[in-house]
Amino acid sequence: MLAFQDFYPDHMAHCCGCGRLNEHGHQIKSFWDGEESICHFQPKPHHIAIPGYVYGGLLASLIDCHGTGTAAAAGYRAENREMDTEPPLRYLTASLHVDYLKPTPLGIMLEVRGKVKEVKGRRVTIEEWILANGEVTVRGEVVAVQVPDKMVQELLQSSR
Repeated sequence: MLAFQDFYPDHMAHCCGCGRLNEHGHQIKSFWDGEESICHFQPKPHHIAIPGYVYGGLLASLIDCHGTGTAAAAGYRAENREMDTEPPLRYLTASLHVDYLKPTPLGIMLEVRGKVKEVKGRRVTIEEWILANGEVTVRGEVVAVQVPDKMVQELLQSSR
């Protein structure tokens, strides 16, 4: 099964968090799980904040990139089409809000979940949470906007 991020066109697949073409990135993979989206991520030892706990910036990036991936999938759903259809939809973060509820332990698989709050034109709002051992440690919200056509054309030209 392909992840949302696997459908990103090559010229838009370099993000540090979710770009499949970024060999040094996190390369997160998000999927539908009913009406929610889900991503699993195993932090590496260097993702440390203090001994035993995950760095908050990494957690924010998981919320960010899982949110934009979910926004893209929601955009396709709103248009009643598959993610492999043209034109491709890609979203960028317009707003990112993260609340750290408790320290997130290092050394375990994290689960990132999202739920679409609103799809309004080229803007999608996603509410999200990160679970560690089944316990919510982070909550967040991403407002994502569809990449402007002009920017898509510029990226296409620069990738040739």
